[in-house]
Amino acid sequence: MADKRDYYEVLGLRKGASDDDIKKSFRKLAKQYHPDVNPGDKDAEARFKEINEAYEILSDSDKKARYDQFGHAGVDPSYGAGGGGFGGFGGVDFDLSDIFGSIFGGGRSSGSRAGPRRGGRIQAGLTLTFEEAAFGCEKDVGVSRIEKCDECGGDGCKKGTTAERCANCNGSGVVTSQQRTPFGVMQSTADCPKCQGRGKIIKQPCPKCRGAGLVRKNKKIKVNIPAGIDDGQTVSVRGQGHAGADGGQAGDLYVTVSILRHAQFEREGDAVLIEIPISIVQAALGAELEVPTLDGKVKYTVPEGTQTGSVFRLRGKGIPSLRGGARGDQFVTVRVETPTGLTSEQKELLRRFDGAGGGGAFGGREGKKRKRGK
Repeated sequence: MADKRDYYEVLGLRKGASDDDIKKSFRKLAKQYHPDVNPGDKDAEARFKEINEAYEILSDSDKKARYDQFGHAGVDPSYGAGGGGFGGFGGVDFDLSDIFGSIFGGGRSSGSRAGPRRGGRIQAGLTLTFEEAAFGCEKDVGVSRIEKCDECGGDGCKKGTTAERCANCNGSGVVTSQQRTPFGVMQSTADCPKCQGRGKIIKQPCPKCRGAGLVRKNKKIKVNIPAGIDDGQTVSVRGQGHAGADGGQAGDLYVTVSILRHAQFEREGDAVLIEIPISIVQAALGAELEVPTLDGKVKYTVPEGTQTGSVFRLRGKGIPSLRGGARGDQFVTVRVETPTGLTSEQKELLRRFDGAGGGGAFGGREGKKRKRGK
């Protein structure tokens, strides 16, 4: 673990970067190194995991503060222990107070710390296609999370044994001390050094989790992505974060979405935008076009005399609203293409048309010249 890269460096940022800078950098790098974009590329996969790990820490204000002060040791108790990540808490020595402080926030309200504690949240990134974001989908999101040890059921005790209440703190997890100062008697509380703040003593720890009651596992979590979600928005999945301690509730999973660019469509809120090229003849005489939409191609008739830059609306062919209700619209911008590579006969036909136009579609310049030359 000694060669673990700085999280700011991973995201291409300097220490003290703003939340917006962290989010923007994460979204950019997640798109670039996502496994769906780099199939079979192990280096890209490893980089993607590294990016997600850095974002999970730096996007959480509490974890970010601990990381800024203590580095990796402030957010990962196994850092420097020679175990490789959390390592399932197996085969390495650790301080339970460090583990609980890292996973569950490290703070307490007042008085007793012992008792159920809610698990921490997990943040992950997910890249979607334009269509997946528009219509919604179900995706598997890979996370590395803390779970209850299946060997001991999460109590940290070897099978057939139970924990004992800590006599030093009477099960509260904290000890109180008083100190006489020039300003009077000052009272302070601290984690009980004997039970490390848990309020109980495990004399025969579970061999799998070494008494922590928790292990780290890689999991695939099914996440329902709602129709109409936009780039940068986040979906929360209750109870799919890190497991709680001592019977506490699990935290939540937060999945931030990045949307890949589409070859034809652009998005503006609930509207879909597309540009369609048409010929001069189609623009002048009108034409029936086949216009791509999210639902497939539809026929649309442009009127004669259509100018380049004209915009037409296809109602109900846009993005479904996240708040429910009708879909947005699709807006079709027409671009009239000027022909190139004309033959001499085609050019002559255009000159004749221009001359006969009397200042119409082609300005009538040739016709005016001929009239002046008579």
